[in-house]
Amino acid sequence: MTSSSAPLAASLVTRSRVGKRLSLIAPCYNEQEVLDLFFARIDAEMAKLAVDYEIVCVNDGSRDHTLAVLLKHHQRDPRVKVINLARNFGKEIALSAGLDAAVGDMVVPIDVDLQDPPELIGQFIAAWEAGADVAYGVRVDRSADSPLKRFTAQGFYRAFNRLSDVDLPYNAGDYRLMDRRVVEVLRQLPERNRFMKGLFAWVGFRQTPVPYARPERAAGTSSWRYWKLWNFALDGITSFSTAPIRIWSYVGAVAGVLAVAMAVFIVARTLLFGRDVPGYPSLMVVILMSFGLQMLAIGALGEYVARIYQEVKGRPLYVVMDRYGFEAQEPA
Repeated sequence: MTSSSAPLAASLVTRSRVGKRLSLIAPCYNEQEVLDLFFARIDAEMAKLAVDYEIVCVNDGSRDHTLAVLLKHHQRDPRVKVINLARNFGKEIALSAGLDAAVGDMVVPIDVDLQDPPELIGQFIAAWEAGADVAYGVRVDRSADSPLKRFTAQGFYRAFNRLSDVDLPYNAGDYRLMDRRVVEVLRQLPERNRFMKGLFAWVGFRQTPVPYARPERAAGTSSWRYWKLWNFALDGITSFSTAPIRIWSYVGAVAGVLAVAMAVFIVARTLLFGRDVPGYPSLMVVILMSFGLQMLAIGALGEYVARIYQEVKGRPLYVVMDRYGFEAQEPA
């Protein structure tokens, strides 16, 4: 899948939005400050697009009044549906819960902080009508992010694409439109450690990039700190590549060759020049370096073993406490 060939392939198929439904999936975690503005922007944009739609909001264990604000909008507009998870499971799992509940012919994950501008949805639908199975947003301007975040993001994309067999588009986030058949494939993927950007790329289909400038948050503060982003990147790489663990086979082979060469050198020097008396500093350097390499290798192995442990337990991805607006399942 490459973005250059996607427009050509997409031109072979045409669709129409007439009679189709659009599902917006909005994971929410402590977003009470921005929700009113988010729904106002969505309502304004949907009025222009003339398409039937639903908004599946997933309250991911928020600790503020996010759920109350979501229910207020649900009572105002029944197209706003709410899934209230039993605790905070993380954005990737909340997004998966939304994908399971969405019924639209087109599905768009969107952040409620308005860094994913709703005005881009029209371009997504146009690309879908032209034949694209996935129209994904590409951030051409990340000036709203700090220099450190832009630098680390670029480093992650480079590392991921070098280590993984899956080609992850640069500066592409979760914001995209997906055809129903793409969503059905995603719903069949059972893994617990979910890196959705990688899964979106892994499924393939005809994918078309749509460039946009990423604005700042409309309100509130992001819950994504650098330590959380680091763990997120680690999950992404280990979910789609075995290179971090395979590399230690090569490190071990190189270390073995160097050890044999050093042994031959010491034996030869002893035979030629007499008994060799090793120095304490050099001995400690070798021991400490070997110990450090072994700890790194065990750490890489442990990352994969921990993920195997999570998978074999077979627990559900998430637990739903309440559902509002889904047929007769709405509680009193």
